[in-house]
Formats: sequence, structure tokens, C-alpha cells
Amino acid sequence: MVTSPSLKIRLVMQSYLFLVVTTALLLARPHHGQAEVYTALADMEGLLETEGVLIESLSTFIKAQEDMLNQLRRYHADFSREHDKASQDVQTYLSNPINAYTLVKHLTTDWKDIENLLDDSKMKEFQLNVSNYHTVLKFPTDEDLNGAAVALMRLQDTYKLDTSAVAKGLINGVQYSTGLTAGDCFELGRQSYNNKDFYHTVQWMTEALQRYNEETNKTITKADILEYLAFSTYMEGNVHSALEMTDELLTLSPNHNRAMGNKVYYLQDIATKGLVKKKGEDGNSDIISNSQQLTVVEKKLGDIDELPERELYERLCRGEVKRSLAKEAKLKCRYVHNDNPFLFLAPFKVEEASLSPKIVLFHNVLSDPEIETIKHLAQPRLKRATVQNYKTGELEVASYRISKSAWLREEEHPHIATVVRRVEDMTGLTCDTAEELQVVNYGIGGHYEPHFDFARRGETNAFKSLGTGNRIATTLFYMSDVPQGGATVFPHLRVALYPKKGTAAFWYNLYRNGEGDYRTRHAACPVLTGSKWVSNKWLHERGQELLRKCGLDSNED
Repeated sequence: MVTSPSLKIRLVMQSYLFLVVTTALLLARPHHGQAEVYTALADMEGLLETEGVLIESLSTFIKAQEDMLNQLRRYHADFSREHDKASQDVQTYLSNPINAYTLVKHLTTDWKDIENLLDDSKMKEFQLNVSNYHTVLKFPTDEDLNGAAVALMRLQDTYKLDTSAVAKGLINGVQYSTGLTAGDCFELGRQSYNNKDFYHTVQWMTEALQRYNEETNKTITKADILEYLAFSTYMEGNVHSALEMTDELLTLSPNHNRAMGNKVYYLQDIATKGLVKKKGEDGNSDIISNSQQLTVVEKKLGDIDELPERELYERLCRGEVKRSLAKEAKLKCRYVHNDNPFLFLAPFKVEEASLSPKIVLFHNVLSDPEIETIKHLAQPRLKRATVQNYKTGELEVASYRISKSAWLREEEHPHIATVVRRVEDMTGLTCDTAEELQVVNYGIGGHYEPHFDFARRGETNAFKSLGTGNRIATTLFYMSDVPQGGATVFPHLRVALYPKKGTAAFWYNLYRNGEGDYRTRHAACPVLTGSKWVSNKWLHERGQELLRKCGLDSNED
């Protein structure tokens, strides 16, 4: 029996679908050498190049497949026309020697040409190319996907972003991007579920379900959404809603094993705890225990001084905490020359941010060429930023610090040396015993939770290898503007410094007697939109003896 040309064409289309799936699997394959792309936006720029190469390669492949399909259509039309003619009177058709010859030719030469067209070597070649790209291009990993999802949840919580608004591409009322699909929301929920973050799983699966009902081109099933949503709802304490969703899931998929098992478990839980479903005054269903009433105690903010540090930190990030007008009135802006002859001609523009401890901002102290040099030198060396283990003194990565950093020496470029000398002019301290210039780029939702720059009494191994004592002061250069988020906040001082390109912040970490000033505990708020570049120059005690004289008073700044 002759194989139908239409069947061959269907095989081609199936092969194409296989190609798409295979490509997706290749993109999802873990590649540990390129991990933690999400921790610095500078690294993520390479991902656009990767996607561009893949798009171009796929476009070329699709064009070749379209040309092949057009040729197959021509074969199909010619063969079908002759076959229909032959079917009307087979004997008469075959009695014509030309027709007989043509039929033989079709089944020897022409169909072999079609088989050659359908040869999957081109597909294998394309797949091989995609596989090879993984060795030469930057690809994200499963860790990057999870890290990006967690970062988005962090931004939601810190800045109190509405889930539906974020799904629409709105951040604080500004439309930054196109909206997310049901599949996008589902993946965010799935990542939260994998992290046992059921609160955000419920939020994003609920959004996925709403968008699923609105979309025509569906990439996920309603059953998948309901499975995650039901269990996470149960884990959040709402067993009745979880049971209702599970019943709906079983209506869609009656043989769903996990759903059947969960339903039994939910029913047992209701029976064991004696939970009954009643109607509240607003008509909504509430779960009330027979043994005790579940009451909701609203958090009383009260005096701001009573707020936990975490809440105070987040409120500062949102700009909800302001100092009193009386304290603000004492702060001044002025020109400073520090008795430096050169600075008499070009004094620094200084803004006071705090009087005790002293925190100041130096405006316009980094030029654009200097910034570009620093970024250019640092970018190839960026590695996941670390923190020091207070027990061992060893450096390690931590979830509360999401960024990448690099270190630059003065001798690497005149611009670096100039910036270091400028730090000395600004602070009146020496950089001979300072650490190298640290350059930091923050990633998606990049942040650094409240911390001290100095080593506390218990951290005996901190900076031991440097042999230059504790960090007496910090100079923090802002090398980019940040449209939203990314402030440096001092929770116990109610101070927030907002990134401004070319500006530097300076503060002393230690009192004059060498004790750590715990009021300097600070944090880098998550970057909401934009790319945040900063550089630090940490100055140490050694060599500052005659430049910042010691004091005996424990409260002397």
C-alpha cells in the first residue's frame, strides 16, 4: 500500500513539535558553571544575547522547514491529482504506458526524494547547534529561575505590591512591562511551592486560575493549578476551601490519585479537629473551631520605636518613616575644603544626613568616565557577594545578601587611583590600610538585609588576615540612579539615603575609643526597578591614629 503524502506531512509537523519541546528541555537543563545569573543585572544582559542567537537559529530552521513543506505540498498536489484520475478507471489508466512509467517513477525516484526531504538530519543538526550553544553562551539555571521568583516575592512583601498589579506589569502604578500569562503566574506559584512558601503559592496560583479562565491559548491545565492551589490553601489553614477545590479537581480528573488521597485527608482533618463551616456577618464562610474561637489580632504599630527592626527596615524602604521636622532642621548643606589647597578652588558639596553618628553625602564626586571605567573593569570579575561567618571568619554566600561583587586595585587604572585619593581628600583619612575598592551590582530584587560593616567583639577572626584593625569608616559610592527602591537605610536612625549617580555616602563605624557604633547598622533595600551599581572603600583603624584622634568617652563620635 502506498503511504499517504498527507501522513508524511503530519509526521513533519509532529517532528517540528518535537523540536520545540526538545529545545525547551535544553534551555531548562541545569548548567552549574553559569549559576547565580539572577544575583547581578550586569550578568543578565548576556541572557538577551543568548536568546537573540537562539531566536535567529530557530528562525533559520523554521524557514527551511517552511520551504520543505511547500515542496511537499507541490508533491502532494501532483500525486493526488494523478491518483484521483487513476482511481476512476484503474485498468484504462495503467494501460497507458506513460501513466505506468510515471507511477513506477513516483514510487522509486519521487517518493525517495520525499524521504530525503523528511530526513531528520537537519533537525539533529539544529539540536546539536543548540546543545553547543550551552558551552559558549550564557544560560540561566534552575537556581536562577528559583532565585528570580524568590526575588519577586521579596519585592512584593517589602513594597506591598498587589499580585494582580504585578501580573499586569504594573509596579507602584507604573507600567514597566507586558503582563504575565497564566503559565507565567503558575510557574511563580510552583517555585513558591517548592520553597514551601504556601502563602505566595496561593497568591500566584489564584492569579494563574483567573488568567486561565480569561485566556484562549492555554499552556497549562486547570487541574494542575487546582492541585497546587488546593494543597497550599490547606497548608495556610483553610481546609474547607481546599476541600472544595479538590472536589472541583476530581470533577475535571476523576482518577487523580493525589487529589483522591488529599480529599480523604481533608475530611479526616475536619472530623478530627471538629471544624464546622459557618457564615460570618458579611456572608463569607469562616472556619470556626468548636473548642475555641479563632481570633485575629491586628498588629498595633504604636510608637515607631517599638517596631521590630525588620518592619522598620521595610517601612523605611517604602518611604513611610520620616524624621521629625526638628531633627531635619538641624541638618545643613555646605561646601567643604578640609584645608586642602586644591579644594579651595573646587570644594566638595556636602549634605548632612545625620549628626550623631555623623553621616554625610558628597555630591558629584564621581565622573561618568570614572564610573564607566570601574564598571568595565569589574564586570568580568563579578562573583556572588559573600558575608563573613562570625564564628569561623570564613566568607560564605547568604540569602540575605543578593548581589555580585568584584575588587579593584589602584594600580589597575589611573581612574581607580584617582578615586582612592579622592576618598582621602573627602574623609581626611588615609587609604594606605584600606581594603581594595569593592564594586557591587545588585540583581533582581537585589538587597542586603540589616548588618554592620565593623567587626563586633565576638568576631575575633574578622579582618585578622589584613592586620589593619577594624573598619573605622565606610565610603559608599553610588554609580547609578535607581528609579525605584535600592535605598540605603539606617533603621535605628530613621535615615534613608537614595542612590544618586556620582554621589558618595560616608560614615564612621567606630566611636573614637574604638568601640563599634551600633547605630550604624544599615541595609540595602531591594531594587524594585533599574540596575544598582555601587562601590565601597572600607577604611581601617591602622594608620588613622594622628588623623582621627582617640577618645575616652564611649559616646564620643
